[in-house]
Amino acid sequence: MAEVDDALTCDAYLGGRISISQPKKGYRAGIDPVLLAAACPAKAGETVLELGCGVGTASLCLSARVPGLQLTGVERQPEIAEIARLNARVASASLDIVTADLADLPASLRRRGFDHVIANPPYFLRSASHASGHAAREAAMGEETPLEIWLDVASRRLVPGGWLTMIHRVERLNDLLSGLRELGSVQIQPLSPRQGRDARLLLLRARKGGRAPLRLHAPLIVHQGAEHQRDGDDYTPALTAVLRDGAALPGFSEVAI
Repeated sequence: MAEVDDALTCDAYLGGRISISQPKKGYRAGIDPVLLAAACPAKAGETVLELGCGVGTASLCLSARVPGLQLTGVERQPEIAEIARLNARVASASLDIVTADLADLPASLRRRGFDHVIANPPYFLRSASHASGHAAREAAMGEETPLEIWLDVASRRLVPGGWLTMIHRVERLNDLLSGLRELGSVQIQPLSPRQGRDARLLLLRARKGGRAPLRLHAPLIVHQGAEHQRDGDDYTPALTAVLRDGAALPGFSEVAI
């Protein structure tokens, strides 16, 4: 990790394949956007829209794994959007950042359709949790725009046959499924922190107009061992390949009709 200026750090992702500048304080991207990127089934030449892109971590990880994508990110915080533009320039990625609220997209975006939409929405309902005292962190973690709107906007921006890929908390699964509407062929990948532990996060994929039955994958284990026993990373080999080598998410790469 290196300092960019007094307010930012520069952090290596995918084993140093990309560098992400992000604020020292407030919300800082962890492994969730990397997993989101690894779960997206995009192919070279396709278009991808990321809703709530933050500093661009997920889009840039996806760009590193799948060259030739045309990526667009939407971020409502102007200062965070500017950092995302910096990160895109450093990575020489085809990532266009639009500063806008996803609930009020500019007409130029509303006229476009995308092959993929990816999103890492704020996880926590503030009716059942406490808000962060840091404005940027709260914007990233506390749900202000209802999840239903995220799903509706994603569906509207997808072309027929396009795919939504999203990461969220397990306790929001009912809200996710009830908000899919025009999206089918749903696949759910639970993420368990350790063997024998309940899943806390999940990855969801759904296709616009899809008709395949819902598929619930076996849990993907994030960390080795029953408990944390030493300093440093203890990711499973499968997760190490995703986080360090930029591999696609194992067992979640099959695309249903």
